[in-house]
Amino acid sequence: MTEGGDPIDAVHFLSEALSEPTTAFVLVGSAIAVVAVIAVYLHFRPAARDITLFRNTLSEYKDLLPWLLRLSIGLPLVGAGFAGYFFTPVVATPTRLFEVAVGFLLLFGLATRFVAGVGFLGYLVGLVFHPELLLAAEYVPGFIAIILLGGGRPSADHVLARIAATDGTLYARIDPIYRRLSIPFARMVEPYTLYVPTVLRAGLGFTFFYLGFTQKLMNPGDALAVVAQYDLTAVVPVSPELWVLGAGLVEMAIGVTLLFGVFTRASAGVAFVMFTTTLFGLPNDPVLAHISLFGLVSVLLVTGSGPFALDEWMETSEVETQAAPAD
Repeated sequence: MTEGGDPIDAVHFLSEALSEPTTAFVLVGSAIAVVAVIAVYLHFRPAARDITLFRNTLSEYKDLLPWLLRLSIGLPLVGAGFAGYFFTPVVATPTRLFEVAVGFLLLFGLATRFVAGVGFLGYLVGLVFHPELLLAAEYVPGFIAIILLGGGRPSADHVLARIAATDGTLYARIDPIYRRLSIPFARMVEPYTLYVPTVLRAGLGFTFFYLGFTQKLMNPGDALAVVAQYDLTAVVPVSPELWVLGAGLVEMAIGVTLLFGVFTRASAGVAFVMFTTTLFGLPNDPVLAHISLFGLVSVLLVTGSGPFALDEWMETSEVETQAAPAD
């Protein structure tokens, strides 16, 4: 978004910023306020029935998750190919055709699982030569989720599978893949599809934490340049240092909550609002590079935390609390 700022030592920046009483007061006060709100919510459980209905309604959209995943990964890949970068704008690429092809095939939903696997391998190979690709680490859980769930519908795979499964059709006689490969593979991965939310949480949690830590706290020069370029201190009248610290800590906090699966839907909602604000507040924000994050946090809004999450324990406790008066 900027040409970069002057290099600033991260340790010196943090010590100077945190020694400023106003900055320290705002950060500590905000943290205390967030903890207090969470404690009050957990104690009183307000609007419990509304929240339950909200979760159940979102869960009804699970049949659309493969389509949402394909859009989330396919669109930014096509954009990256035409723009000339490899997964992230900081890595240029001469292999535009690779991303365009993978992106379009995912959008069409043709050979979806195979194409996602090819994209996944392409990312891993690129990561060996360009560690900066960690800035786009969300592609890893995205590809894995698509491999597990397949193309879903609407997709070319769904149409072809329906024709291939019908006896008497010409395509059913000549298709070499559907019965021999597609069905066995789908049956093999079926037991693992319930871990899709867990995979997305882990991948997005790492990505958010990494972006907040490396791009904000450990790279304050460039972050301060963004604040100056868009005059963000006029939007919220705080010091540039507080802007940088606040943005970095919020991203890291979202990463931690997703990793541990605590208030997953709320964290995903905060991330979605943050992306939307960035999109409209920063005119030349690389929106194509953020579509993957937009889409994947939207998936978590639908699925919730999935297995191995603190949300599981909290939801169980909530159900027991609601049932207690009837016992």
